[in-house]
Parts: sequence; C-alpha cells; structure tokens
Amino acid sequence: MARSGVQFEDVQRAIETLIQRGDVPSVQRIREVLGTGSFTTISDHLREWRARREENRDVPLPQAIPERLHDALAGLWQQAQEEAGEALSFYRQQSDEQVEQAREETRQAQRRVEDTEQRLSALGERLDSTAARLEEKATSLARLESEAAHLRGQVEERDQRLAMRDRQINTLSEERDRLEREHHESLEQLDQTHKRRLAQEESRHESAENRLMQLLDSARHEKQELEKQARRRHEQLEERIEKITAQMEQQRRTLQEEERKMRDLTQHARHHEQQLQESRGREDHLSGLLAERDQELARLRTELRVLQERLSRAPMPPFVY
Repeated sequence: MARSGVQFEDVQRAIETLIQRGDVPSVQRIREVLGTGSFTTISDHLREWRARREENRDVPLPQAIPERLHDALAGLWQQAQEEAGEALSFYRQQSDEQVEQAREETRQAQRRVEDTEQRLSALGERLDSTAARLEEKATSLARLESEAAHLRGQVEERDQRLAMRDRQINTLSEERDRLEREHHESLEQLDQTHKRRLAQEESRHESAENRLMQLLDSARHEKQELEKQARRRHEQLEERIEKITAQMEQQRRTLQEEERKMRDLTQHARHHEQQLQESRGREDHLSGLLAERDQELARLRTELRVLQERLSRAPMPPFVY
C-alpha cells in the first residue's frame, strides 16, 4: 500500500514528462522531477502505472475512426512499439552490465576477504609463536628469580656466619685484653712482693746479703718464668687471632665471589626481563595489527553483504512502449 503524500496522478504526470524528454522512467528520475516523495511510495505508483499500461497495451483502436486515420495511427502505434522495443533492449543491456559489474565487485570483495583471512591466519600463527616464546621467557625468568632468591638466602646465611665470627673475634680480643691485664697485674704483684722481701731482708740484716741475692735471683727467675708463660699465652692468642682472621678473609673473599655471581645473575635476569618486555611490546603491536585486520575484515564483509543485497534487489528491466 502506497503511503500518503505523493499521489498516483503526480507520478503519472512525472512519467509523462520523462517520456516527453526521451528518458526511461525510474524511481530516482521521477523523484527528481517531483522534488519530493519517498522512494517506496514512488516505486508503488510506478508499478501501478506499468500494470495499467500492460492492461491497456492490447486494446484495439476504436473502429469508428476513419480508415485513413486508422492506418496512420496504426503506423504510429507500430513505430512506437518498435522504439519501445529498442529502448527496452538498451535498458536490458544497461541492467545486464550493472548486474555483471555488481557480480564483479562481489567477486573482488570475496577475493579481498580471502586475502584478509589468509593474512589473519598468518598473523595468528605469528601471535601463537610469540606467545610460546613469551611463555618460555617467563619460565626462564622465574627460574632465574628462584636462583637469585636462593643466592640471597646463601648470602644472608654467610652474613650471619660472618657476624658470628666477628663476635668470636671480639670475644677472643676481650680475652686477650683480660690476659694482658692479668699478666701486668701479676708482674706488678711480683715486683711489689720482691720489693717487700728485699726491704724485709735489708731491714733484718746486712749479713743476709747472700740469701737476699738468692731470693732476688729466685724472684727474677720466677718473674722470667711468668713472663715466658705470658708470652706463650700471648703468642697462642695471636696465632688463634691470625687463624680466625685468615678464615674471615677467606670467607670475605668467598662472599665477594658469591656477591659477584649474584650481580651477574641479577644482570642476566634484568636482561631477560627486558627481552620479556620487548616481546610483550611486539605482542601488543601484533594485537593492534590483528585488531586492524579484524576491522578491515568486518568492513569487507559489510561491503560484501551490501553488494549481495544490491544484487538481490536489482529490479527487472521495465517494459517501455
């Protein structure tokens, strides 16, 4: 049912105007003549006009017309039919060319869709390969982080042992200081004892000089023995301190070597992490390209649907008389 607005008589007058111009009536041309109206309404009126013309095509001329005029009108009618046939052939040829062009555009769109799908498949394979490499890099990075954590634990353990050695050295140093103080105190006590004995012997009698000399020699000998013992203990402590110092130096060198290894591992881990970030950047770039290819594929599919709809809605060429 045609919409209200443009009437059949308006469309009929526009068709007559187009025929007088020598143009083939179409919805677009009729609307250009009218300057208004929807394509659906004009198309309905155009179909009605063609149906009416088809019904009146074989109506014979009135018999009351004079024979001479009848012959002239018949000739004109025959000429009009021939011209309409030629116009119909031309319109059919145009329609065939448009249909073939639409089919060619459809084939080209299908080829572009196939090319795009092949590129998408290749991009998908590259994306899968990149994802596999990223997973491998992530596994390697996790292993390096585990090794680094293990090395940090070893370093902390060495630090604890080193701190314990330092405490032992401090304890030995304190013990050495204590022994030295005791040695000095013993020497002072011995000296004071010797002085007291000497004073006592001198005060008792000068005749006891020989005995005093003996006592002095004995005190000196005792003092020498004590000094020897103190030196031996001091040397023993020095040897123990040197051994502990050597052990600490060895542990420090070992610790420095382990720290260097840990720095190398950390640098290696950072390098792998940088490679992982670069791989992620390439993955993001490929994802962007894939999104662009998806948009291009969607656009091509939309164009293909439009062309298919245009092809399915292509009107049959009208008969023009």
